[in-house]
Amino acid sequence: MSANEKFTSLLDRIAKTIINSDAKTVVEALELKSDEGTVNDDIINVTATMGEKISLRRFAKVTKSDNEVFGKYIHMGGKISALCLVEGTDENVANDVAMHLAAMNPKYVDRDSVPGSVIEEESKVLKEQAINEGKPAEIAEKMVQGRIGKFYSEICLLDQEFVKDPSVKVGDLIKSQGAEMVAFARFEKGEGIEKKEENFAEEVMKQLQ
Repeated sequence: MSANEKFTSLLDRIAKTIINSDAKTVVEALELKSDEGTVNDDIINVTATMGEKISLRRFAKVTKSDNEVFGKYIHMGGKISALCLVEGTDENVANDVAMHLAAMNPKYVDRDSVPGSVIEEESKVLKEQAINEGKPAEIAEKMVQGRIGKFYSEICLLDQEFVKDPSVKVGDLIKSQGAEMVAFARFEKGEGIEKKEENFAEEVMKQLQ
């Protein structure tokens, strides 16, 4: 078995083990029982045979009902993978949303999903920027309210312009189908490790042409 086949087999075993468990964290997942003892033991064994460091850093479990559909998009063989759960529509729409997720990397579904602490911190930064621009405090406060709207459009999926048609927001696209966004997960290779910035929206669109 080649190194790639060993790694793929390991991923398959880990995925099946996690899906069939109640694990919610990486620590819990690593302690799950497997044919090798635990998932962590399995990873250590494959690491030893391949000679490359392997670690489980994150995972997401998404469960759907009969009225919900999965949308999925895998970019460049797994460089970016996105999964979304949409209620009341078909896979074509859901897959379009997943493609958008891969390209635009929203952090939250909608404004209600954004923690208050995130908005407070961003508001503080924006206010400081406005004051540094020489604006009076009361004017700076009004500027913050306007700029927070732009911040939402950057981090909230439903507020973002749809990558395939910027004249339409993702929220309006989903609403026009009589559908509702339920959840999503997006993983990017090296995320949280590599700091190199790339224009993935442009990359994804090139793949569509």
